[in-house]
Amino acid sequence: MAYAGRLAGGHPGGRVLDIGCGAGRNAVPLARLGWRVLGTDLSTPMAVAAHARAAQGRTQGRFDVALAQMQALPVRSDSIDLVLAHGIWNLATSGAQFRAGVREAARVARPGAALFVFTFSRHTLADDAEPVAGESFVFTQFSGRPQCFLTEGELIGELADAGFALDPSVPLTEYNRPTAGMLRTGGGPVIYEAAFRYRPAGV
Repeated sequence: MAYAGRLAGGHPGGRVLDIGCGAGRNAVPLARLGWRVLGTDLSTPMAVAAHARAAQGRTQGRFDVALAQMQALPVRSDSIDLVLAHGIWNLATSGAQFRAGVREAARVARPGAALFVFTFSRHTLADDAEPVAGESFVFTQFSGRPQCFLTEGELIGELADAGFALDPSVPLTEYNRPTAGMLRTGGGPVIYEAAFRYRPAGV
């Protein structure tokens, strides 16, 4: 919210895409900041809950929600000022799906648009954990389902391939990482938080 609040002054009436918005926990406060927000999600109950939260949240018609996959967004190209990928790309079940989701975010982003990412770190898992066959950063050890766990270099590199560069105004932060020598005994994931800017080639 602090990052979006800083950006809002330079984008009056700007558009936000909240990919995997769930029940609108981030989308509704963003709308109250003055952004025009579209949330996407795969879950009808979540979409209904987001609409209910918006009705109670004084969003003044600045929030809407659509059922959509991360790799097939119902959004015009070059139309979004801020993309929020909060806990969504780590749910991709293959590297191909992850990359398709990132490419879709790049497609809808205007040149210079901001991207805020909150996603799983490889440090969630034991050092000797093996990825799914044929994959480099997809693992099943955390939940029993394929999910994406990237190193810092992989995160930066995958986003750079789609045209996103780190925004130096927001430090890339890793939350919940165990200290050196600490035995990991379960608990929540280690999380990367970072902001990027869309810099398409030739622009």
